[in-house]
Amino acid sequence: MRPDYDAAARRRVLEADMAQVQAVRPEREVLTRQRLPYFVGISGSTVASSGLSMHLVVIPPGGRSEPHSHQGYETGIYVLEGRVRTRWGRQLEHSVVSEAGDFLFIPPDVPHEALNLSDTEPARAIVARNDPAEQDKVLPYQPPVL
Repeated sequence: MRPDYDAAARRRVLEADMAQVQAVRPEREVLTRQRLPYFVGISGSTVASSGLSMHLVVIPPGGRSEPHSHQGYETGIYVLEGRVRTRWGRQLEHSVVSEAGDFLFIPPDVPHEALNLSDTEPARAIVARNDPAEQDKVLPYQPPVL
């Protein structure tokens, strides 16, 4: 190995040794800009993360998010329970249905909305983003009138 790599690796290990591993249990629900209940887990405000946020979202029976986009960051979703239709695109003209066990990727700045396809059961998902303060960059979206 290169000596400069060894020194850099040792420095990172020393810095990491000062960091703390933290467990977070959300105590309350927060209504998001998307108009969905979130249970905030990992974020800049809860554990001082610098590049990640991770939450539990619950879409009530028959519920839907407001159309929106995530300015400049990617979103990964893992569906725990339920079936969700995600409409996306300039006119929200495209759609994909995800259900328990599916992963969903949303690129930065893509307008979208999520709809729970059940009128009786909530849908639950884990949402991860590469921004520690992602709610600060959620932008409402109104499809243009054609």
